[in-house]
Amino acid sequence: MKVLCFELFLTIILDILFLENAAYAQQLPPKTLVENKKERLKAEKLPPCKACSTLVKSFELGMERTSRGKYEGGDTAYEEEKMGKYKYSEVRLVEIQERLCEDVTRGNVQCHTLLEEYEEFIEQWWKQQTELPKLYEFLCIEKAKVCCPEGFFGPNCEKCSECNGNGVCKGNGTRKGNGRCLCDAGYSGENCLACDKGYYEAFKDDSKLLCSKCHMACDDAGCKGPGSKNCMGCKAGWIRDNDGGCSDIDECLRKTPPCKKNQFCVNNEGSHSCLECDRSCDGCTGDGPDLCLKCADGYDLKDGLCTDMTNERRTTYANYVRYITYGGLTIATCIIFQNSPSIAAIIGLAVAAYISFSEYWLRKTAPNSDEIVPDF
Repeated sequence: MKVLCFELFLTIILDILFLENAAYAQQLPPKTLVENKKERLKAEKLPPCKACSTLVKSFELGMERTSRGKYEGGDTAYEEEKMGKYKYSEVRLVEIQERLCEDVTRGNVQCHTLLEEYEEFIEQWWKQQTELPKLYEFLCIEKAKVCCPEGFFGPNCEKCSECNGNGVCKGNGTRKGNGRCLCDAGYSGENCLACDKGYYEAFKDDSKLLCSKCHMACDDAGCKGPGSKNCMGCKAGWIRDNDGGCSDIDECLRKTPPCKKNQFCVNNEGSHSCLECDRSCDGCTGDGPDLCLKCADGYDLKDGLCTDMTNERRTTYANYVRYITYGGLTIATCIIFQNSPSIAAIIGLAVAAYISFSEYWLRKTAPNSDEIVPDF
């Protein structure tokens, strides 16, 4: 009897651990989701120039990988004499092509497609690589005509606009775009030679313009220099001070509170925020149960904190009752089915499942007394 009860109790404990581990495992990302993401990345289609440059980079990695290779087996001297050095040999080309696109994650399918499409050009370049430009220029610019040299754009590879280091040419290096400047943040103008709204000239000479952002206190009129004293006007939440600058208005010090009941005010530069008091408070001066003006209904002041004593006692009592119930179920199973170990094991598994589910559900749904729920 004692041995049976001990075995049943041990079975229940092991079942609980197994079920909880299974529940945890279900929370992990399914393997299929990871695999599907990889497949989507492989099937992704890149822009023409990007796809071609990806193929070229993969080829160049293959050249690095085989840079120290040599013929294996056979008459090496004969191979070098008849087929040329390994560096420019067909053997090395085949070795590179066999693993082409293996390193490509995004656009892997497209990479293999381009490899078949450009195979003739690649072989031509390989045989004449000492006489031809680099593979990227030969393949992507001259033969496939999907890219342009740096600083050129469009179907005919026209010269880009000069952006003076403050922007980029639209379509630069590709057969797309219009060649106009896409200015960086803070710059404007056809050639990015002017400061945008909300910025001022921090430095300028014949070849360089540097624009810096106006002070955060400046309104839409902008500024003429650094600091709030150079603001053309002060933004809402700021006020012009005696020194000519813009000072922050502390809305939290107003006679009329800017926040609702059971909220407290936090001043920010140029604004303020209203945050919810702790749930144990009936009015507060800050965050936490130690900053309550008075305790809310159901809470008592203990050691300077508003504490839910009723809930604390109720939770302790409920825990005792729950554990006694679990113990009673285990003992009852041992007594009732002491002569039938197989039935006892089945009932024990059911009890374990019940206990595991109950504990999981209680942990999942139990409210967190320390959590502050915002009022949207």
